[in-house]
Amino acid sequence: MSEKKPQSHGKNQVETTGHTWDGIEELNNPLPKWWLYTFYACILFAAVYTVLYPAWPLFSGETPGILGYSTRGAEAAEMKTWEAQNAPLQTKLDAADLTTVKDDPALLQYANSAGAAVFKTYCIQCHGAGAAGNKGYPNLLDDDWLHGGTIDAIYTTIQHGVRSPTDPDTRPAPDMPAWGETLKPEEITSVVQYVLKISGQTFDATAADAGAKVFTDNCTACHGDDAKGNKDMGAPNLTDAIWLYGGDQATITQTVEKGRSGVMPSWSTGSAKLSEADIRSVALYVHGLGGGQ
Repeated sequence: MSEKKPQSHGKNQVETTGHTWDGIEELNNPLPKWWLYTFYACILFAAVYTVLYPAWPLFSGETPGILGYSTRGAEAAEMKTWEAQNAPLQTKLDAADLTTVKDDPALLQYANSAGAAVFKTYCIQCHGAGAAGNKGYPNLLDDDWLHGGTIDAIYTTIQHGVRSPTDPDTRPAPDMPAWGETLKPEEITSVVQYVLKISGQTFDATAADAGAKVFTDNCTACHGDDAKGNKDMGAPNLTDAIWLYGGDQATITQTVEKGRSGVMPSWSTGSAKLSEADIRSVALYVHGLGGGQ
């Protein structure tokens, strides 16, 4: 290692650090003073900040800081302010007949804003951000409702769910049986062709004629003689083009063979329990998405 010595670089004489690697010398260029002063200012700011505000973690919590400021406390105070401002509307919504809320523009606007927040927090995981649903989860934008699309029906479905194991008042919708355990393969094939026929799709006429009897003997108890479903049971209309799990031949065959038993959770019981105000507001929000009856 050589001694420090000035190194000539044009007009400037720059001292080296004395470090040399394979003939390459390290120049001793100091940091710009503006950079150093900024660095020292940041250190000073950090020291002052840790004294004034919560900063250092302790075994339980953190140092409170001289100012006693808390972001959680500030948020809680702001929430209380908004809750106080909205309290009259909330009280009015809690006591209102849901069918008449539409006649009160201010109350309806409040309910829709609150309901949208609830929906985006708890419902989009299944029904999607736009409420258009997913396979096995209903589209809430159309006018096809398994259990009814009136505001009271939607409210009941949200409140008690469908087949919910946590709510004794849940909608007692029967499962779609696994007919593969009862019907013969040729009967399943024929009844699938019949369903394709009544739903306006391409079908095998001979098989569909045979499937009509299979349908009458086994399916009308839930879906009705006209195959248009039963909202009291949650049985879907098979004559329209709206399918919860899919309407192609392969999916219909799977549905008939294996059955279906989807669950809508009860939002008034269980670990994900919502308040009455939240249930009312999200029911009004869903009803107003476009498909409410």
